[in-house]
Amino acid sequence: MFSFVAAALMGLISAAWSGRGGAEILSVALAFSVFSVLVGTGQMLVIASGPGHIDLSVPAVITLSAYLSMGMMQSNDALVAAGFALALAVGLLAGVLNFLSILALRLPPLIATLAWSFMFQSLAMHVGGEATVKPPALLAALTVQRVAGVQVLVVITVLLSVLVAVLLNRSISGRHLLATGQSAEAARLTGIPIHRVRLAAYAACGAFSGVTGFLLAGFTGGAALNMGDAYLMEAIAVVVIGGTSVAGGQANAIGIWGAALFLNLLASMLNTVRVEAPVRLILTGLIIILVLAVATRPARA
Repeated sequence: MFSFVAAALMGLISAAWSGRGGAEILSVALAFSVFSVLVGTGQMLVIASGPGHIDLSVPAVITLSAYLSMGMMQSNDALVAAGFALALAVGLLAGVLNFLSILALRLPPLIATLAWSFMFQSLAMHVGGEATVKPPALLAALTVQRVAGVQVLVVITVLLSVLVAVLLNRSISGRHLLATGQSAEAARLTGIPIHRVRLAAYAACGAFSGVTGFLLAGFTGGAALNMGDAYLMEAIAVVVIGGTSVAGGQANAIGIWGAALFLNLLASMLNTVRVEAPVRLILTGLIIILVLAVATRPARA
């Protein structure tokens, strides 16, 4: 709920400051929030799996998946489905490699995923170089397709968020994930396969990142080396602001939407008033820190 209140307040400020209509501002924010929600949902599953668990390879997986899928399709509309499957597979493999490194080498998740991030990004540079690899026209059209004025990709992502929320709270696998996050030892003693649960969380995070890279390349006009950079901290910020506990064992898939809208409305407002990029980044960081401090403040007894 907090994230939606923050988003609503930022929307009102943006509308008053820019002079544009609220519907127009919301439409733009929703279009960009899709990608924040996708990467945030994957990161949420990892963070919910237990204290210290995090995936810092998200930006590199986005970039690598985009380059490999766009390169394979070669702007051929007939290969869009195959490109999607490739991006999904790349993301899944990246997530599996991340967790296997954590498990087999007993590395902290932060170190293991950061190390793989360097490797994934290096591979993306080798595959794509400095060039921007263009998407098929069909994919570009699908990412902005609207029906009755509503962007189809937004609707699909909302439905996906609802599905994840239901699975987390109603399915056995979702309950196993939250139980593992609350206490891995207690979960193990009750028979929950905690390693398999966390493997699934990291694989899902990779899959969400891979799909994000595929769709983001279609939306922005192609794969580029810096396309995932903005999602390193944003993927974590939307999770925490959205109501997921950094200590694990608690997740809020719907709250991510409020956080994503807040951050995108904030970016839109700062762009509207033509704040220079370095200052914009500083202001964004300070506001995120302030919001996180308020959102995560423990309740008084």
